[in-house]
Amino acid sequence: MPGSRSDLEPSEPTAPTAAAPPVPVPRVGEPAPVAAPAPSLASALGSGAVESAQIGTYAWDLTTGELALDEQLMAVFGFGSDEFDGTIGAVGERLHPHDRPRVARAFELAVESQGYLEIEFRVLVPHGDARWVLARGRLVQGGDGRPARAVGAAFDATARQQGEARTARLLEAMPTAFFSVDAEWRFTYVNSEAEQLLRRPREELLGGTLWELFPETRGTEFETGYLRAAHTGETVGFEAHHPAPLDAIFEVRAWPGPDGLAVYLQDVTERHRAQRASEHSARLERLKAQVTDRLTETLDAEQSVSRLATLLVPTLADWCIVTVVDHADDPATPPVMRDVGFAHRDARLLPLVARYAGRRLESLRDDSYVERSLRTAQVVEVRSGATEAVRAVLAPGEARDVLTRLAPGSGAVLPLRGRGRTLALVSLFNGPGRGPMTRQELRAAQDIAGRAGLALDNARLYRQQRHLAEELQRSLLAEPAGPEHVQIVARYVPAAEAAEVGGDWYDAFPQRNGDTVVVIGDVLGHDSAAAATMGQLRAALRGIAVATGAGPAELLGVVDQTMHTLRTPTMATAFVARLEHSCEQAARGEATVRWSNAGHPSPLLIGPDGTVEDVVGVRPDLLLGVDPDATRSEATRTLQPGATLVLFTDGLVERRDESISDGLARLRTTLEELAGRDLDDLCDQVVARMLPSRPQDDVVVLALRLDPVRARAPEVVR
Repeated sequence: MPGSRSDLEPSEPTAPTAAAPPVPVPRVGEPAPVAAPAPSLASALGSGAVESAQIGTYAWDLTTGELALDEQLMAVFGFGSDEFDGTIGAVGERLHPHDRPRVARAFELAVESQGYLEIEFRVLVPHGDARWVLARGRLVQGGDGRPARAVGAAFDATARQQGEARTARLLEAMPTAFFSVDAEWRFTYVNSEAEQLLRRPREELLGGTLWELFPETRGTEFETGYLRAAHTGETVGFEAHHPAPLDAIFEVRAWPGPDGLAVYLQDVTERHRAQRASEHSARLERLKAQVTDRLTETLDAEQSVSRLATLLVPTLADWCIVTVVDHADDPATPPVMRDVGFAHRDARLLPLVARYAGRRLESLRDDSYVERSLRTAQVVEVRSGATEAVRAVLAPGEARDVLTRLAPGSGAVLPLRGRGRTLALVSLFNGPGRGPMTRQELRAAQDIAGRAGLALDNARLYRQQRHLAEELQRSLLAEPAGPEHVQIVARYVPAAEAAEVGGDWYDAFPQRNGDTVVVIGDVLGHDSAAAATMGQLRAALRGIAVATGAGPAELLGVVDQTMHTLRTPTMATAFVARLEHSCEQAARGEATVRWSNAGHPSPLLIGPDGTVEDVVGVRPDLLLGVDPDATRSEATRTLQPGATLVLFTDGLVERRDESISDGLARLRTTLEELAGRDLDDLCDQVVARMLPSRPQDDVVVLALRLDPVRARAPEVVR
């Protein structure tokens, strides 16, 4: 291209930079007799204007062959005043050899069309550098209607050519693709980078039409952007994927000019690919964190592992099934597998996955991929042809038929290991369009499987420890006992945040005189020390009450001094009530309740008519363990037949996000709604409605009801 080589080297001239009428130049090599005076062009333009613009004029008589050059043009061609012989041959000798045929042909075409001529060519002047000359002219007809003269002007365009050459060299050196098209969408310039980007040589592109060379561009954002730039006259920028055969993402800027459209292109496919890879990596890391958070939200092992399915789809797979492995206590007994969770990215196919999960385990052969992963504790992959491969390890039946409809293209089975054994399996499947899991995705899946296996095993161990703690706690809490016409029901709910015994306790037992003592308390702390202290307090209070027959206030005072004497380093709340009933009261179904309160939440009383009120009378005294000499007060109240006294520990009404007064108000409302329920149902519903799924503290609910009609043995439901 012009400008891509030295101005002194032979080269093809640049294409015209502006649409101008062709101008004739004398036929190269044709002789002319003598110089003729310059035509009237100079006088028409004004000699001063022509000279100031350094434009020379010429006139060539086509009949006589005479060629006349003015002084400006003589200087352009390098002729001295006595060197030019007035012939076209003299001019032809000064033309660059490579440009002579082109100049001659351009003039011939102008003669044939009897029109205008415009051409740029090089002149070799003696003892000087090559010059670029731009000549323009027109043909003048003679009387016979044939061209008789050619008249026109020319000037030295070397400076302009050098500027254009520098621009061309700059465009060629650009590290990005650049091309231009004219108003007819024909390529007028293409740099070397654009040749590579467009995958076509410039000889094929120049002069060709954009839409014909790249028909796949039609209907895309490229066509929309180019047309918008051309029609609005504004620069347009966008990023878009170019269809095959280029099949790449380009950053495009297109700006209009007077001669057409200039376009800058940069292939950003790799940048987008790297960005997508980075975003995918970030999604995988977020998934790992999400799996860890979700699996630790619950200590129910089966519930936690079943959540994996919805977490892994669609980031790691199109669909998946999660299988729990139940191990027997006897190592010789083979484990039992159960599919507990499944998911599919397409909700319409979820019922199919459900059907497959419900039938596949019973259809698996011994050499199935699930069995292999369980047996070897290794990842088992099927990177292609998964439908046929999995069908081969399924017995004929519904599972095989459903799998055919799901049509997986690839799959993998990962074991979830926990402390030496496989606790669960995850089967991941992708459709043919997605392809197999990448190495990065597989590593992430293995990482997640490791975390899930550890969380699952922790949940299993916690469940075992919690069960042991609950059993120990319950062993310390005897079944409440009372007279026949009094129902006593207790509920104990351990905290969910720690698999330890706690300090909440209750008791109900008779004294020697036939009265019934009901106790509820809470030792400060939540560990084995609190449980041990709770056991000591319970035993001491029960023993003292039975041995002495003391009332509630005296009983709490003796227990407080006993704690001080035995140097029991703890504090505890306690509410002690005694049901006192004479024969006459028993006949009427009534009882007198006498109580003393050592800093414990006051009970609520549900009247026979369903109204709920606080049991008040005296202000709660000091906690046990604060002052052994503290005065303890008592209060009494008569309970009517059908009345229900509800005692509870603070865990029932305390929340981190709720005040105690709000919790108490919520409990009153709940009791009003449940007032007519059976006592067992009432206690169950109170626990269900008042407590969150993961209680933060131990909770005891102890309810007693005067029931002369349905006398029944007292019981505790665990």
